[in-house]
Amino acid sequence: MTTTAPETKLGGAVDYLDQRTGVGKAVKEFARKVFPDHWSFLLGEIALYSFVVLLISGGFLTMFFVPSMGLITYPEDSLPVAMQGVEMSEAFASTLHLSFEVRGGLLMRQIHHWAALLFMASIVTHMMRVFFTGAFRKPRELNWVVGFTLMILGLLAGFSGYSLPDDVLSGNGLRIADGVAKSIPIIGAYASYILFGGEFPGEHIIPRLFTVHILLIPALILAFVGLHLLMVVVHKHTQYPGGGRSDKNVVGFPLFPVYVAKAGGFFFVVFGVLALMGSTLAINNVWNYGPYDPSPVSAGAQPDWYMLFLEGALRLMPGWEWVIGGFTIPINILVPGVVIPGILFTALALYPFIEARVSGDSGEHHVLDRPRNVPVRTGLGVALLTAFVILVLAGSNDLIATHFHMSINAITWTFRVLFFAGPVFGFWITKRICLSLQRKDRELVLHGHESGRIVRFDNGEYVEVHTPLTDQERWLRVGHHVYRPLEIEPAEDSRGVRRKGYASDKRWQRLSRFFYEDRVEPVTPAELAAAHSHGEHDALPGADERPLIENAPETDVRNH
Repeated sequence: MTTTAPETKLGGAVDYLDQRTGVGKAVKEFARKVFPDHWSFLLGEIALYSFVVLLISGGFLTMFFVPSMGLITYPEDSLPVAMQGVEMSEAFASTLHLSFEVRGGLLMRQIHHWAALLFMASIVTHMMRVFFTGAFRKPRELNWVVGFTLMILGLLAGFSGYSLPDDVLSGNGLRIADGVAKSIPIIGAYASYILFGGEFPGEHIIPRLFTVHILLIPALILAFVGLHLLMVVVHKHTQYPGGGRSDKNVVGFPLFPVYVAKAGGFFFVVFGVLALMGSTLAINNVWNYGPYDPSPVSAGAQPDWYMLFLEGALRLMPGWEWVIGGFTIPINILVPGVVIPGILFTALALYPFIEARVSGDSGEHHVLDRPRNVPVRTGLGVALLTAFVILVLAGSNDLIATHFHMSINAITWTFRVLFFAGPVFGFWITKRICLSLQRKDRELVLHGHESGRIVRFDNGEYVEVHTPLTDQERWLRVGHHVYRPLEIEPAEDSRGVRRKGYASDKRWQRLSRFFYEDRVEPVTPAELAAAHSHGEHDALPGADERPLIENAPETDVRNH
C-alpha cells in the first residue's frame, strides 16, 4: 500500500511559498536556462565554491580569533614550547591557541588559507579564459568590470586576511603597505595616519583589518557575485564555436536537473580537495616566524602568490628619489607600488571598451573567439602573463640566490632586463604563432587533411590525395568575424574646413591598425571552388564574399 501524504505536504508547502514569494516563476525561468558543457566554464564555479568554503571556515575561525594588539605574555603551559614566555599581541596568541589548543583549529586555518589561494587562482584563470576567448564583448562589458572588481576585492581580502595573525611575515607586509601609502605625494602621510591610526604600527590596524576582512569585503564580494550571476542569466551563457551554434542560440543542457546535479557534486569535489590539502599540506606556520618585531627581516619573506608581483616590482626598482621643492618623492616605491599597478589595472578594466572602439563592432556576441583568430589580443594577454611571471620570480630573488648559489645582484639585473624584453618577445612570438595557425587553417579548408596516399595518373603525374574537411571542421575555420582597421572621414570637409575630432579619430585609427592590420582572411566560396577544381584560386577576383556555410557570420563586421 502506498501513501501520498508526504507528497501532499510537500506540495502544500511549495504552494504556500510560491503564493507569497513568487518563487515558482523564478524556478521555472531558471529551469529553462541552457548551459553549454565545457570544462573551462568550471573555473568560475571553482571560484564560487572556494568562496563558500572560505565563509564556512572563516566563520569557525572568527569564534576563536582575538583582533587585539594588546601585549600579553604567552603562558608557560601552552604549545608551542618555543613561544612560551614570549611577549606578543593577543592576535598572535589567539592564532597560536587556535592552532594548538582548539580541536580542528589548525585544520580550519589551513583549509581557509588554501581556499583563499584557490579562490584567487580560479578568478585569475577564469578572467584569462574570458579575455582570450573574447567573452567580454557586447553585451558583457559591464560583467567584465564586475569580475575585475571581484578580483580586486579578492586581493584586498587576501591581504587583510594574512595580515591578521600579527606575525613577522604579515608585519613586514604591513610595513610595505605603510611605505607605499607614504610614497604618494601630498596625501601619503595622511593616508598612512588614517590607515594605522597614528604612527606605524599603532594599536588599531589589526582590529580595523579584522572588520574589513570579515564584514566589509565579504559583503561586497557576495553582492558582486550575485550581480555577476544575474548578468550571466540575463545575457545567456557564451559558447565555443561549432556547428549549430550561433549568436542566437545556446547549445547545452538545462539547469534542472542536469546542471544542478553536476554543480552539487562538483562543490563537494572542491570541498574535498581543499580539506585534503588542509590536512596534508602545511601552510602559514606562524610559530616559525614569531610575533611581529620590526628588527628581524630575513630571506624568504614573501606574501601569497597573488601579491608577489608587487613585491617583485618593488625589488626590481632602482633606489631613485626626487627632491622637488624640498619634498622627497620616493620614485623607487611610488612607481612600482602605485603607478604601474594603477595603469595596468585600469587598462585591464577598460580593455573591452577599447577593443570595441578600435574594431568598430557594435553587434552582440555569444559565440566565443578562437584565440588564434585575434592574434593581437592573444599576444597582449601573453605579454601581460609574461610580465606577471617575471615579477613573481623577482619577488623570490633572495630564495633563488640562496638555493642556486647565485649573485642576487645578477639575478635582479636579469629580471630588470626581462621585465622589458620578455613581454615584447612574448607578444611578438604569440602573434606570429596565431597568424601561422590561421594560415594553416586556410590550407586545411582549401586542400583538406593530408592522407599520405599518392596516386599516379595515366599521364605519369603523381598527386597526393587529400581528405576533405567535414562541415563541422570547415565551420570552425571559416565561421568567424574578421576585423579590419577603422576608416575615418577626411581631415577637412567639402568646404575645406578642418573637421572637429579628426585628431582623436586619427589616434583611434592608428591603434586600430595595430590591432587589425596584420590578418589572414578566411577562405571565400570562390577560392574553395577553385581549389577543389584544381584551379588557380589565388588568381580569382575576390568579389564573391558569400559565407562558405549557410548562416555563417559575415567576414566584415564594420557595418554591423
